Amino acid sequence: MKKEVLKKYAKRYFIDAMGAMALGLFASLLIGTIFKALGMIPIPKVSVFLTEIGSYGAKIAGPAMAVAIAYALKAHPLVIFSNVLVGYMANEKGGAGGPLAVLFIAIAASEIGMLVSKKTKVDILVTPFVTILAGGLLSVSIAPPIGIAASAVGQFIGWATLQQPFIMGLIVSVVIGIALTLPISSAAICAAITLSGIALQENHVGVALAGGAAIAGCCAQMVGFAVMSFKENKWGGLVSQGIGTSMLQMPNIVRNPRIWIPTIVASAITGPLSTCVFGLKMYGAAINSGMGTCGFLGPIGLILGWFGGVYPEQVTALDWVGLFLICFILPAVISLGISELLYKIKWIKPGDLKLQD
Repeated sequence: MKKEVLKKYAKRYFIDAMGAMALGLFASLLIGTIFKALGMIPIPKVSVFLTEIGSYGAKIAGPAMAVAIAYALKAHPLVIFSNVLVGYMANEKGGAGGPLAVLFIAIAASEIGMLVSKKTKVDILVTPFVTILAGGLLSVSIAPPIGIAASAVGQFIGWATLQQPFIMGLIVSVVIGIALTLPISSAAICAAITLSGIALQENHVGVALAGGAAIAGCCAQMVGFAVMSFKENKWGGLVSQGIGTSMLQMPNIVRNPRIWIPTIVASAITGPLSTCVFGLKMYGAAINSGMGTCGFLGPIGLILGWFGGVYPEQVTALDWVGLFLICFILPAVISLGISELLYKIKWIKPGDLKLQD
């Protein structure tokens, strides 16, 4: 009986709620990122308009995730709407761990709000007050520690940038790639530790190589999941994961962690190839190092860095070949090949990669 109860709540919080949170993130920050990428196309007025839309997408990510979570928990309307404020506060207080903070706090605030919802004659006052008070107290108390924990990943990556290229490429690619898929912000981590060679006086080449490895790891997750789940999610899944977010697979990873093996192995291969063979160096905006193929901003960041006026080398054909191999071709081939092997030994089964409708 206890096992059934645990299963029920595990599904409610770590599959239903997390899946909805990923959709909320996609409908705000990530679609905003795609608008920003389109805004880079030099069309008078149109590019400014698209960039402006994208900037607002980032601002409402917290509320969008929290509302999606409350909706997935089948909360009453006043509880759902109250989570707009809760999500904004939790995301802001959580820093690099903002999405993870929103997940925990929105769940707690929704459940507490439901305890009083429709129980009094002044529900329109009591329900929002209790939901927002609970969410606010939790945002102040637990969101900052979650942010600190997420920032610790950045400190570890900072240490990894000082290692020799093979080890550095392996560690940075795998860790940042995993962070991209988890409900934490890989882009915020990369921005916080300035994972780009631009504007750095010391070790700029090492950090620039680490930025390239971070892009490799993020692309491995997004392209890998998009391609190896194509037979179950078709073109919609290819687009939503390939230029959206691999976080959409988190509920499936909770169900069967083995589906993560192909993309992690792909990142462990492409990271060292990026640093040791192709020497991909990031001299664009540091935040792009943690974006992968989301709006194609990872590769775009590399290209903009090449022609931004501070790139220390001549761009060659090898750079272009490396970009396409590391960001698109190798993640697809490696992840698909390994996933097929895992299907054969039944570590992955049909339906394991199916995205929620």
